[in-house]
Parts: sequence; structure tokens; C-alpha cells
Amino acid sequence: PQVVERCVAAAGYSVGEFAALVFAGAMGFAEALYAVKVRAEAMQKASEAVPSGMLSVVGRREANYKFACLEARKHCESLGIENPVCTVSNYLFPDSRVIAGHLQALEFLQENARKYYFKRTKMLPVSGAFHTSLMEPAVEPLAEVLKSIEIQKPLLCVYSNVDGKKYMHSKHIQKLLVKQVVSPVLWEQTMHSVYERKQGTEFPYTYEVGPGNQLGAILKQCNLKAWKQYKHVDALEDEEAADT
Repeated sequence: PQVVERCVAAAGYSVGEFAALVFAGAMGFAEALYAVKVRAEAMQKASEAVPSGMLSVVGRREANYKFACLEARKHCESLGIENPVCTVSNYLFPDSRVIAGHLQALEFLQENARKYYFKRTKMLPVSGAFHTSLMEPAVEPLAEVLKSIEIQKPLLCVYSNVDGKKYMHSKHIQKLLVKQVVSPVLWEQTMHSVYERKQGTEFPYTYEVGPGNQLGAILKQCNLKAWKQYKHVDALEDEEAADT
């Protein structure tokens, strides 16, 4: 309880941004859950329209992701694909990105990984190219549902995936949550915004709530000093304790 009372900022990765906004008092839980359902169904429908996916990439220092994506798009055009999509969809930590787009583009990048200085590539077990323009059909359904939901100004700072900056007011939240569906997740940039402080200032305690500790692993790569104050809280711990 003391941690919740003293909390100064929140952020959520992709769909987790809704959880951060609920926690900050900007949305009701039930309404946010409904918006997430509409968002998920609309994104799934968009995924089924085009064979697409997401590729996790760890690159060397000299890796040029934009150039690699450009060449992958040219490859798709040579195959007769109109308006191919291949772009960075998630900025995780230095030298780690997720690239999303047409499957043919991602396969091309895997085959030519050495040319682009990619140390490691791995297809993610997802059905579509989330956070790219291929999700455009999901924009309108989410925009409509968010118009019907009461959104308040957050009680504490919540950082947006779209630009790594704090949400200012309810209309700002409504606009950027829609934009987030077709924009890259700037998680690395968000980490820098959250933990930016004067030299010698102590870092706050950071709690990752929910299954897995991937965000903690990313924080370790982005800011080792901040990570030393990190703790993972499994959402199921309390329920298990209550059952025993």
C-alpha cells in the first residue's frame, strides 16, 4: 500500500499502457478492459488481411535498421507486392529492435542477417505486424470506443509509448492510444524519459507487475543503476497466498 501511495509515475508496454492508465486513475477498469477487447479483435482482423509478422533483432553497433528495412521493402516490390511494409515497430534497448511487416520482408532480413550486422534474429509468435501501418483498419474501431469512455487526467505521470513523454490531459490520451496501434513502441526512449535525473540523484524503486520480467531485463540494458532498484511483482502471488 505504501508503494502505491508514493508512486510518482507509470508506464505500460503496448497493451499494458491501458493498465498503467487504469492504475493512474485515468480510466475505469471495466471500460479499459472493453477498449482492450475491441482493440484486440480489430488488430486480429487486420492481421488476417495480410500475411505479416514481427522479427526480434539484436544487432551489432554498426547495424542500420532503416536501411535494412528499405532493402527488404524493395525485395517485396520485386516480388510484386504493392506498398510493402517493413519497419521498426519496437525500440527495446540499445542494439535491440523488433521489425514488423510483410512476411516476405522479414524472411529476407533473416536470410541476409549478416549483411545488415544482425547478430540474432527470431520470429515472434504473433499473428501480425503490430504497431505498423498494416494495423490501420484497427484505428477506427478503437477511436470509436475511446470516444464513448470517460477519460480523466491521470493522478500521476503516465508515459506514452508513442513519443516517450507524459500524457497531458484526457484528449491527449484518447488521441495517442489510437495512434499507438500504428506507431512504433518507443520503450527505450520512455526508459530514458522516466529515469532522467541530475547526476548524484537517487533512482526510484521500480516495480514490474504481472507475468514475466521482460521489462526488468530491458531496464537492465537501458539503465543499470535504475535496474538495481527494480523488483518484479507476480500478479498471481496474492491469489496463491489466499488459496493456501
